[in-house]
Amino acid sequence: MTMALLRRAGQTVFVLFGVSALVFLVFFATPGADPTARIAGRNASTQVMENVRREYGFDRPLPVQYMTMMKKLFITRDLASYADRGEMVVPEIMQAAPVTASLVCGAAFIWVTVSIAMGTLAAAMKNTWVDRTLMTLGLVGISIPVFWLGQVTNLVTQSRYHDTWLFSWVPGLGYVPFTQDPWGWFRSLVLPWFVLAVMFIGLYGRVLRSDLVALEGEDFMRTARAKGLSPSRIFLRHGLRTAMITFISLFGLDFAQLVGGGALLTEVVFGLPGVGRLTYRALTTLDLPVIMATVMYSAVFVVIANAVVDMLYLLVDPRVRDGR
Repeated sequence: MTMALLRRAGQTVFVLFGVSALVFLVFFATPGADPTARIAGRNASTQVMENVRREYGFDRPLPVQYMTMMKKLFITRDLASYADRGEMVVPEIMQAAPVTASLVCGAAFIWVTVSIAMGTLAAAMKNTWVDRTLMTLGLVGISIPVFWLGQVTNLVTQSRYHDTWLFSWVPGLGYVPFTQDPWGWFRSLVLPWFVLAVMFIGLYGRVLRSDLVALEGEDFMRTARAKGLSPSRIFLRHGLRTAMITFISLFGLDFAQLVGGGALLTEVVFGLPGVGRLTYRALTTLDLPVIMATVMYSAVFVVIANAVVDMLYLLVDPRVRDGR
């Protein structure tokens, strides 16, 4: 098992190198495009262009440019946004990351808890009205666009019914740091949590229900029934544990993608200054250093999440552990 973990860690390092090289080539080595002008921004003076070219080594070979960029991004962390008055990019991301992490972690707790309960209950009562109702609700949740649901939530809670007793506690759009006011932090995030979680509740609940139903005919389930184990113990201990393999795989990828900026629409709708909103602002102004840094930030989270999921497989599924 130790060798499997070390091998997977080595693969992760190799993939991160490949992703960083690919991102650099896409943004700074595109034929016919001057990366100096992209970083310096629109209407940059000749002096600024020269400073950027010298600082980033764009008059030197590509490998040197790549090493300079990675050094600025990960070691010295002094990558600057000339389009944003010379602001440092990495501190901006580090300031936005806790907002995104707070949003995604709260939403993840909701969708994992509710989807496990929904999928398990639907599978235990398959082909009944309970099963059909839960799966229909799940399909509705998957079908609702998150930005539309967020706008409707704001319309109801911020505008039309904000003065009623039901929604008078809802604060204005924005984010309150946990260290500043824990209750204000919770109030500013509770609605975005549910809006972001709705789609994943439907998706994960339907996937879990499908896996649990498919596992009923497996040999290990029939063996457990032949041993006289109770139906609830067979269903929860043997069936649910095996079905969680797919669940964990989906969760790892979705969680990393959301933390890496995939919660952009939710952050924009609710005015949360997270990584997604930072990326959105950079895209509107063509701020290349910020775009590249947020893409790298997202890629690192996705790759690391894949590695963590593979390691969890070793703990959850003995067949994977034995095969390694």
